[in-house]
Amino acid sequence: MRSGRPPGMPKTGGRVKGTPNKVNSDLKGMILGALAGVGGQEYLMRQADENPAAFLTLIGKVLPTTLTGEGGGPVMIITGVRRELHDDDDASPILITGITRNLNGAASEAD
Repeated sequence: MRSGRPPGMPKTGGRVKGTPNKVNSDLKGMILGALAGVGGQEYLMRQADENPAAFLTLIGKVLPTTLTGEGGGPVMIITGVRRELHDDDDASPILITGITRNLNGAASEAD
């Protein structure tokens, strides 16, 4: 014999979806109170120097797990720096990015 609600019947009772757990809320309050009691931000800065592994674990817990770039797009990672060189004889810049330009004006692929 099956127990529970019959198939197709809506779920009734229980906690409303999205309601925070009271124990989690109380625990968070106690942790923040203890942090304030030992010096708050100054204490955390000391821990970054004295216990970097524990501090970085804490940082990993509070950083967002999903990162998005500008406007909700993908994250752009810059792997190089754009530099401009100027030839003494010519005032036009020579860009060093994906393609480099030799001082004699010939273009070549960058390695």
